[in-house]
Amino acid sequence: MTRFETSPTDDTHVVLGKLTSPHGIKGWLKVYSYTNPMDSILEYPEWWVRQGNTLTPMRVVQGSRQGKGLVVQLKGVDDRTAAEALAQADILMPKDALPELSDDEYYWHELEGLAVFTQSGERLGRVSYLFETGANDVMVVRGDDDAIDKRERLLPFLPNDVIVEIHLEEGRMVVDWDPEF
Repeated sequence: MTRFETSPTDDTHVVLGKLTSPHGIKGWLKVYSYTNPMDSILEYPEWWVRQGNTLTPMRVVQGSRQGKGLVVQLKGVDDRTAAEALAQADILMPKDALPELSDDEYYWHELEGLAVFTQSGERLGRVSYLFETGANDVMVVRGDDDAIDKRERLLPFLPNDVIVEIHLEEGRMVVDWDPEF
């Protein structure tokens, strides 16, 4: 099995989910997926499993929905003890292995860290992370040293409404948002 040392902040990979705990006695693992829909993580035949600073490529033998979650069998993980050794490990994928998106679509990891400006040029801070609410995704924008204040703002991710422009190559986003809100 090939292993690679990596930094936890390695920006060549994106975290797609987590192996949470063993499922049964034959080496299966429960999976918490960050993908949408959640079972699209099973479309990748090989995962990079991160434990500490070590990345290990692992082949997905089979996986499926189990109740409200997912379970997976990985090659070489044949019993509960081997599965326990992988519990709480992150599931990563090289960013260059992700499917290409159309020009108006973005992966969340691409938006995280972007500087956020109002249309009048006031800096609100940086995108810290995003989360789903059901109605629409929400960006958490945290004020930084260059922002108008240190406030944390929750902005709906609504392209062509709140989100006016996204410039990944410049590391910035323009929003239609009242800084007082």
